[in-house]
Amino acid sequence: MKTSLDPYPEMASIIARFASADGELETAIDGFFIGRRSAPSPALNTTQWPCFALVVQGAKSLTLGTEVFEYGVGDCLVVSLDLPVVSFITQASIEVPHLGVAMAIDGERLKHLIGRIGMPASAGAADAMRGVAVNGATPELLDATLRMLRLLDRPHDIPAMAPLIEEEILYRLLTSPYGPRLLRIAQAESPGNRISKAIAWLRQNFTSALRVEDLARHVGMSVSSLHHHFSAVTAMTPMQYQKKLRLYEARRLMLVERLDVGTAGYRVGYQSPSQFSREYSRLFGRSPLRDVENLRDSLVVNLPHRDTDSIAPHPYPGVGAERP
Repeated sequence: MKTSLDPYPEMASIIARFASADGELETAIDGFFIGRRSAPSPALNTTQWPCFALVVQGAKSLTLGTEVFEYGVGDCLVVSLDLPVVSFITQASIEVPHLGVAMAIDGERLKHLIGRIGMPASAGAADAMRGVAVNGATPELLDATLRMLRLLDRPHDIPAMAPLIEEEILYRLLTSPYGPRLLRIAQAESPGNRISKAIAWLRQNFTSALRVEDLARHVGMSVSSLHHHFSAVTAMTPMQYQKKLRLYEARRLMLVERLDVGTAGYRVGYQSPSQFSREYSRLFGRSPLRDVENLRDSLVVNLPHRDTDSIAPHPYPGVGAERP
């Protein structure tokens, strides 16, 4: 979607100046990222943290479970909680590179804003919804994002102005079609909030054996309710979520820390090397050894990275750790 006063050329110009080479860049504004890619990318398996992301030029694709989200210029993607996803750039070239911007969603700031503006609980009372959504960006959201980008040329204004614009962006998201899912995650004791707590526990304890009964007890839900709401939000079961966290981390350990297959599998919680190899091959399409060799040969490092238009346990699904 585009406004009558097209903001995209100015956005693209700012991003291209600050991201002069391919990659994702954490700007001088805390939790605010820009990215550039000059060619379509291979699929990236990563854990995406809560974020807002906007495509300024080009297009991307993100897969959650079996659902595929395609988004291009003017589309806004919101991830409301940490989710294992697969993402890749679908449209990019040297002449017209993919350009994007992303902002981490700070849960505490979101809760504070919701409390201050007094949004009714009924606004988020619908059935649980996916933790990922794509919609066209509103003119108001585009305007706030452009003003945030302009701050990169006025670094002395950042300490005073960036927090105000960040809050405005959060407000625009809350009052958009994304609002109900963000409310559902932020409101205490709501099913969405309990699923958020379950995900936080899984991320901290993914190497340990999982008993769904214990997880349900930890977040104050029945097993059936946990399964229902967890699947509604993440498009997978708690066991499937844990398995992806384990395999993504094992891949990183072999690729970056150069652990051998057996040690990497054991480090993430597998007691059986054969089970580890079998589940790894099922997810990535190759045995652990062949997959890592292929990645090294092609110089594709598949780490959790902050993805400008997708998601981050970094706001980019992938750069570094997992917080945009």
